[in-house]
Amino acid sequence: MKQSVTIVLIVIVIVVAATILFLRAPKKAMVPTPLTVPHMIQVTSSAFSHNGAIPPKYTCDGENVSPPLAIAGIPDEAKSLVLIMDDPDAPAGTWTHWTVWNINPMVSEIEEGSVPVGAGEGTTSFGKPGYGGPCPPSGTHRYFFKIFALDTMLDLAPGASRNELEKAIEERILDQGEIVGHYSR
Repeated sequence: MKQSVTIVLIVIVIVVAATILFLRAPKKAMVPTPLTVPHMIQVTSSAFSHNGAIPPKYTCDGENVSPPLAIAGIPDEAKSLVLIMDDPDAPAGTWTHWTVWNINPMVSEIEEGSVPVGAGEGTTSFGKPGYGGPCPPSGTHRYFFKIFALDTMLDLAPGASRNELEKAIEERILDQGEIVGHYSR
């Protein structure tokens, strides 16, 4: 009986010691991914406020031109920027409205209806490259305009898919930011 109590006490001491050592051990830093990178880049638009309504001009019900976007807080070490606009509320799953890469990190504004000089555009869920404005089948949808600062330029062919773009930016993201607009028809 005395021997089994001693064994139980030894096991308890080992568990407590291991727990203390685990809690005091230095933690390994997480590798930044699109979900863990802090949002330090500020993205704004003169056409709508964050979580505000996107004017019809920028949708399939209007001129279907891209809205103006202002970008600030780009890290000094950034080599390029990526823009992804999508609608996570689409009935068939996230709908990609616009992808642009190799944006010069010195760009502080993407003007209405334009693509920065030297940047590439990818194929959207509409099946063609370029901007495709909000066009929800029903209800109010959210449209995320996400900017990613990368530590590299991308080697992607014009019209690349969103999957190709996302694979290319994996582990290259220095920082990110976004603005969200809403639209209903």
